[in-house]
Amino acid sequence: MFGKKKKLTEQPLGYWEKWSCFQVVPDEPSRKWTSDDFIEAVGKVNGAKVNFTKYSDKEDATLVNFTYDGNDYEAVFTQRGFELPQAYLYTMRTFSRDEAEKLVNAEYSLNIQMLLPGEPQKSYHLQLKLALALAPEPLGLVDESAETAFPPRWLKLAATTEIVPPLTDLFTIQAVSGKDNSIWLHTHGLCRFGVTELEILDSDKENAYAHRGLLSAYACMLLEKDKDYDPYKSAEFIGVLESQAPVVVTCRSWTDALGEYKNLTLGGENDRLDGHNSKTSPIFLYDSEEDMHLGKLTKLREYNGLFGGSPIFFISSKETERMQALARERFDYVKKAFADKNSKIIIKIGLKRDDGKDDYDKEHVWFELVGINGDKFTARLTHEPFAVSGLHTGDEREFTVNDITDWSIMTKEYQVSPNEVYLLEGRD
Repeated sequence: MFGKKKKLTEQPLGYWEKWSCFQVVPDEPSRKWTSDDFIEAVGKVNGAKVNFTKYSDKEDATLVNFTYDGNDYEAVFTQRGFELPQAYLYTMRTFSRDEAEKLVNAEYSLNIQMLLPGEPQKSYHLQLKLALALAPEPLGLVDESAETAFPPRWLKLAATTEIVPPLTDLFTIQAVSGKDNSIWLHTHGLCRFGVTELEILDSDKENAYAHRGLLSAYACMLLEKDKDYDPYKSAEFIGVLESQAPVVVTCRSWTDALGEYKNLTLGGENDRLDGHNSKTSPIFLYDSEEDMHLGKLTKLREYNGLFGGSPIFFISSKETERMQALARERFDYVKKAFADKNSKIIIKIGLKRDDGKDDYDKEHVWFELVGINGDKFTARLTHEPFAVSGLHTGDEREFTVNDITDWSIMTKEYQVSPNEVYLLEGRD
């Protein structure tokens, strides 16, 4: 239980937390964009119907109210001078040298600020489509709300597919390191979807990788909840440790959570004077069902050493279906990489469990690709399945594209999933 502590005050949301803020940079250095240009871009998005518009001469801004997928949206468009924040340079590892140079030297951007009342992935996808409609040949996209930047190849692929982006694209996880091995993990980008930002306090270099996986899994789970879901009054079974012990997660507002920590070197009150002081919540665990009923919280550091090398965090059925659809849509990238003979390719296949009640009750296991014949392929099992008898490591089987759950192409430079195939497009 939380005792009586110093009262801290949650601050109002910043504009970048209330609104979803994009800056798309077009490859048209001298063009002056008009209100009509912005309205026309909305009309180019398939399924969008403009309801009304308003232009502010004082702000030189155009507001467009429109309907899309049964929801009413408002987007505010502006053209502004552009300067990439220094911190964003660390998010640009997937840019080619030429792409990075062009974005850094850009003089203006087209800004899209939106309220996102609809389902998070669909709303985010809509904003990507608007960005590409404005700048069909972009130099890059800056997601100010998530404090990250994307190369033009990523935007083109993400905006043109009919499959929504993964939940993990909707937010970022940043790690702040201290001098004493401590690490403070926190998210950016969740608030714009009506979800609290999340944190892990008092992490360290040995456990940060597992903590990041836990943080990501919990964030994805919250993004799929109904708008009236209260994470402070709920707990989520999000995974299992190597020992098969359950991982049950909850969170508390930072204004309550800080009182449970003493001598924090990172993420304490002094680190929140200029940010991380609105809707953000450190994560806690429940050790048992009894602790959950009593409200007895456990800090993550008390699980240090228990996560092991491979804790398992769950993915929802909805997200699994999205992954399957994208993996199948982009299977041609696998064919091309296999023909080049320069990459190792593994493919995840859903196999019916021995105790499965129907075809949806599957174990998803990895195979290494060894041959392709049209939409059929032969693959070799890379590990022992848990609940599929008669199949062992090294066994080869033939499958079709419709059997695929996921795949990964391992090049010398990258490990590329279906969501990251832009990395295989022309880099210098």
